[in-house]
Amino acid sequence: MSARLLLFTGKGGVGKTTLAAATATALAAGGRKALVVSTDPAHSLGDALGVPLSAHVTEVDGVLHAAQIDPRALVDHAWRDLRGHLRTVLAGAGVDELAAEELTVLPGVEELLALSEVQRLARTGPWDVVVVDCGPTAETLRLLALPEAFASYLERLFPTHRRVVRGLLAGVAGSSSVERWDATADALGRLAEDLEQLRSLLTSPATGVRLVLTPERVVAAETRRTVTALALQGIRVDGVVANRVVPHPGDSRGPAAEWLRTRRAEQDAVLAELADLGPVSTVEHRAAEPVGAAALLDVAEGLYRGRDPLDGATADEPLLSVERTGEQEYTLRIALPLGDSSLDLARVGDDLAVTVDGRRRLVALPSLLKRCLVTGAELDDTGLAVRFAPDPDLWMR
Repeated sequence: MSARLLLFTGKGGVGKTTLAAATATALAAGGRKALVVSTDPAHSLGDALGVPLSAHVTEVDGVLHAAQIDPRALVDHAWRDLRGHLRTVLAGAGVDELAAEELTVLPGVEELLALSEVQRLARTGPWDVVVVDCGPTAETLRLLALPEAFASYLERLFPTHRRVVRGLLAGVAGSSSVERWDATADALGRLAEDLEQLRSLLTSPATGVRLVLTPERVVAAETRRTVTALALQGIRVDGVVANRVVPHPGDSRGPAAEWLRTRRAEQDAVLAELADLGPVSTVEHRAAEPVGAAALLDVAEGLYRGRDPLDGATADEPLLSVERTGEQEYTLRIALPLGDSSLDLARVGDDLAVTVDGRRRLVALPSLLKRCLVTGAELDDTGLAVRFAPDPDLWMR
């Protein structure tokens, strides 16, 4: 896929929909074929653009197009057949009908299909860039983690080794179940391929997340945690935007000017604390709500100040890197902006379980380290450094 993908998210109410719409409008005004889509259940993208939207791509203005994804409709069409296959196979294997029904109600299907629809639109359309108005931060983190989590869930329920499962079904339920499994396995194989493509899309250098916040300490703290959580998933944050920064009153006098001066000083202090996340773009608070192309272009001008909206942060270092740090020692570096986050590590077979602020990811260890023992870990400027030494019981095998 050649199109750039920008995902806008942030705590509810910070103005991410407006900034996503403004960015797409500016890109289109600059001559790029831009599509802006929303996966946010709030359905406010059409309100910001000033046009009614549906699940079908609609031309808004010239080369700008937009759509509001309807996950419920996707479930009704795309998921119904696969659920039917799964229920048939489970029932044929002796699983109670009610239990089979419950097992096929997989968590996060609506959100997963919404993300798949974004991928389909990005891959099949003529777009130079696809801008996505995501839901609030917590929902977005769950959404972006779904391809990996769903693939793991699928692998546990229906292993990749098709012949093993095929033989098991034939022995338990008779040869008639084999044909049903063949149809189901084909459908599951296509789903697994789609999940792998989604994971590749999200971790691609062409994909970036723009985090929107308002300069308040609670919101800033959530933003910092979000940066870490996304890094843990290998997803790149290529921009942080502070919205609704109050204008500086200059030398004006009076109660209103004093209030603005005090509020701006508080906001500047919050932004200074986020300096370690890289440059933070700012957008001043406006008296009137920006609706429609003209108002959105004005917002984009204030946000980008003549810069190309596609110019984000430079690509991060790889999430994982291994270096030899001693004659019998190796160090695995995990590039995570941890800050004050709580961290927990555990070895799970050939994986390293990394848990940051309650969010856990299994990191597959490079083959060199699978035969090693963890001897220590520490935090430094690059993130997390985990030390390994060869396991004598495994190294000689």
